[in-house]
Amino acid sequence: MSSTKPLPAALQRWAEQRIGPVVSVRDASHDWDRSRVWDLEGERRVHHYLKVSPSVTFFTRESRAYHRIVPALGHTRAPHLIDSRAQDMALLLTAVPGAPAKELGLNTTQWRTVHQQAGALCARLHEAAPLDPADRVEAEASLSAAADGTEKHLARAGDRLDHDEQQLIRDHAARLRRVGPVPVGYIHGDNQPRNWLWSTSGLALIDFERSRPAAYVQDLVILATTQWADHPDRETAFRRSYGRELSDAERHALRCLTALDAVNCLAWGPDNGDAEVTARGRRTLDRLMKEDRS
Repeated sequence: MSSTKPLPAALQRWAEQRIGPVVSVRDASHDWDRSRVWDLEGERRVHHYLKVSPSVTFFTRESRAYHRIVPALGHTRAPHLIDSRAQDMALLLTAVPGAPAKELGLNTTQWRTVHQQAGALCARLHEAAPLDPADRVEAEASLSAAADGTEKHLARAGDRLDHDEQQLIRDHAARLRRVGPVPVGYIHGDNQPRNWLWSTSGLALIDFERSRPAAYVQDLVILATTQWADHPDRETAFRRSYGRELSDAERHALRCLTALDAVNCLAWGPDNGDAEVTARGRRTLDRLMKEDRS
């Protein structure tokens, strides 16, 4: 982490009014400028997290998630919201046990178990609450909205893609608009091992700021382009516990979405110095190009 971010005194006072005296504060932010998260330790070594959202949109999404869908995961399977402070876009959360799965050096069997539990939690999240009418409209338009962003990402990526690669992306965006109806609801929005906490208690999901109404299959894109690309056994474990097979339309949509994810990664990654995201985009695009030529 490049620098430690101090917790504003007003937010610590607000938190202490709800959870009691704070003995120590640890900056638990991700290593990017807009991430602001603190681990608050209380007198009896009870920990809570205070998060300041990076935008009104993220604060609104995460607040809705903690009220509407996160409770369905269960007491130890996700943080729970203690209180929020809209003027500061602040959320005060319980802590759940574990560390991000991607940091733990898990073996093959452990990874399968993690994906098995992730599939079950993902299904529980997707089934947690019915969409209200406005959210249903947004969810049913989510695939078209993803396709709508294609030209913006292509322009930003520029010459990082050659002509044939750009055409492949445009073709997949056009196909995405034609896949037909797919199941929709509330999704996590950033469903991947950095947001999966693993411990002896099992798996917990965190970080719901990208939760939104969308096609369920959009929650599988990052997994398909990272974890599952080299480890089909992990995909099998996830899907078995997810509880249903993807429809033909969903499988078609997932392939199209991986193409759009690739150009997004190649637009965002280099501009933000993120080698991991850049490599993800390049690898996905190379794979799709190879498959289209075969």
